[in-house]
Amino acid sequence: MQPIQLAVVVGSVRAGRVGPIVAEWVRGIAAERNTLEVVEVDLAEFELPNTLIPSDETERFTRAIGACDAFVFVTPEYNHGVPGSLKTALDTVKYEWRAKPVGFVSYGGLGGGVRATEQLRQITAELHMVSVRDSVSLHRVRKRFDSAGGIDDAAAVDALGRLLDQIEWWADAVTGARQRAEYPG
Repeated sequence: MQPIQLAVVVGSVRAGRVGPIVAEWVRGIAAERNTLEVVEVDLAEFELPNTLIPSDETERFTRAIGACDAFVFVTPEYNHGVPGSLKTALDTVKYEWRAKPVGFVSYGGLGGGVRATEQLRQITAELHMVSVRDSVSLHRVRKRFDSAGGIDDAAAVDALGRLLDQIEWWADAVTGARQRAEYPG
């Protein structure tokens, strides 16, 4: 069986962002599984237009998304919501998101990004994605990681394991379904 192509998507493009540190932790845990092949998708490496007009850059992004079987969105919460960069990325691609599982690792201050995750559940449902039940919420994120990228939050480590288990299950299920019939959405 081929490993699942799991994209860990960094949803923030702000200067000074902590997203890459969180994403590296997620990729490290996911890479320990021989059933997953981890792909990094950092939105800061793409110039996605807010106008959603197709371009060479949007085509490059669409191909990157289309090559993946499943996703983990690593997202902060900005003003009680999803960062504009992640919403633009979701709106830029259409069919390549469909019938693929997605999990959420959110971070922030005291709220831990949970409101961004709840909004993403609604958005990804509209895109015909399958959001897994378990998620990770990192509260006071800047205090969670040491200088080597290690985390002091055992509950988050446990939650990430369950999230990845569910991603793997759903990726296997939808891959089998796609082999039997084209997705009807």
